[in-house]
Amino acid sequence: MKYARVFVAGGHGFLGTSVTAELKARGIPHVAVSRRDGVDFLDLERTTQAIRDHGCDAVINCAAMIGGLEFVKQHVGEVYFANSTMSLNLIEASRRAGVKLFVNTLANCSYPARATELRETEWWDGPLHDSVLAYGATKKMAWVQSWAYQQQYGFQTTNLLLPNMYGPHDYFDIVRSHALGALVFKFVEAEARGLPSVQVWGDGSPIREWLFVEDAAEVCVRVLDLEPILEPINIGVGRGLSIRALAELIQRLVGYQGAVVYDPSKPNGAPSKVMQVDRMRELLGWSPRTELEDGVRRTIEWYRAHRTVAQ
Repeated sequence: MKYARVFVAGGHGFLGTSVTAELKARGIPHVAVSRRDGVDFLDLERTTQAIRDHGCDAVINCAAMIGGLEFVKQHVGEVYFANSTMSLNLIEASRRAGVKLFVNTLANCSYPARATELRETEWWDGPLHDSVLAYGATKKMAWVQSWAYQQQYGFQTTNLLLPNMYGPHDYFDIVRSHALGALVFKFVEAEARGLPSVQVWGDGSPIREWLFVEDAAEVCVRVLDLEPILEPINIGVGRGLSIRALAELIQRLVGYQGAVVYDPSKPNGAPSKVMQVDRMRELLGWSPRTELEDGVRRTIEWYRAHRTVAQ
């Protein structure tokens, strides 16, 4: 292990919880820090002091304000401001604190809207989809900051482009969830309450790629042992499925017998987002281990066990 202690920014959130668990399982010294610990990443001085106080020389950034399309639509200004500011502050604070490696978790919604098979060489080849412009642009900015800091300060960053994630500790509600979490919520609740139908937003046609959160956490920790990778690298399974097929899978695993109704008046988002992952396999020698059906089953089981608390 190259680093004395790892600072997990947003360590009590969805991705951060799994990253913290992965670090613990590997016996890597770390500290998980979120706003609940009294550290607001919108405050540069407080963020810098927290990294220094904990003696951390590596940072994994899992901090984000994000949700599904409807959440972003309702909070678009807040999403842009919060994510821009947190990213700016965390990288600058890490530089000031002498951090040797910053692991930047980017999002594949930062790819051009017209792209279908998402290749790293095409990341800059067009505007983003309007539905994700505010959030996706902050991820572009985070990469530019990492590039600029390497140029001027020699600051080292590894930039990971992640698809939609799912799994335990996700948001499970109609507005805040991404599609998979929202569908788990709807089908489990409909089955438990005997509801006659489940509504699915959009027409079911968009193609999405899904990464189990524990696989994402594994790669976030794995890169600590590698040389920094400044250029964005796709992390994913390299294949997608339609929202309709996803809904059918979740319906089957939940055991829901009612009707499924699609609402085309709701937004679809970009038509397709599936990443090309040859570079990941070549540079990391790694691929996600969790098959979608297994991951969805585990997600359903977790939500059922925690649904009273989650609501």
